[in-house]
Amino acid sequence: MQAPAIARLRELRDPDVLPALCREHVQPSAIDGHPPRILLLYGSLRERSYSRLAVEEAARLLQLFGAETRIFDPRDLPLPDQVAGDDHPAVRELRELSMWSEGQVWCSPERHGQITGVMKAQIDHLPLSMGGVRPTQGRALAVMQVSGGSQSFNAVNSLRLLGRWMRMFTIPNQSSVAKAWQEFDEGGRMKPSSYYDRIVDVMEELVRFTLLLRPHTQVLTDRYSERREAAAKLQATAALAEVGTKG
Repeated sequence: MQAPAIARLRELRDPDVLPALCREHVQPSAIDGHPPRILLLYGSLRERSYSRLAVEEAARLLQLFGAETRIFDPRDLPLPDQVAGDDHPAVRELRELSMWSEGQVWCSPERHGQITGVMKAQIDHLPLSMGGVRPTQGRALAVMQVSGGSQSFNAVNSLRLLGRWMRMFTIPNQSSVAKAWQEFDEGGRMKPSSYYDRIVDVMEELVRFTLLLRPHTQVLTDRYSERREAAAKLQATAALAEVGTKG
């Protein structure tokens, strides 16, 4: 399946330049088949958005580990229910990207002790099911946050709850970058630190979980309740067809 041609994808600058990484300690992933497809979402529209910068660092690492990445730009995404029937190109493109993905990264700033509205709006635009296709179910998920002050885990905890609600497999590791304004240089690149090392850990783990889950997604997301519901719909359709034939 080819990635959709979407105008709202952010271009990743210097994808092969990783000045904060000690490459001699990187272990390449054993990838069987196509590169893992990873969608990355961030939660701020500021010109210097630290959640976006963190996501860009994550995308560079994911590509190093053998993944294919897409970063969604939410600048013109409407609020949920703002547009009738969600008939908006940004909504459609976000959903296409989610369906394309096999794993995702969600990174939000912490604002008033919670994730931002920008972050929540993106997740709210992803339905559990779309005509039998599930944009999030069964995918691996990594969660990250950036904070302006001391280290906190409010945002990542909320993202974990949302990941569970969206029927995703949230990996054990996570990243929380405190005082993010100190952790990036003038060019928007993350400085060497334990925070950067943790992002490396998280992305390495995400690729591994995505590869582990990929062959088993159909089995892991097969549910009794959904099979029963589908059978009931088939029975109802058959009953209506029989009535039509007799009529």
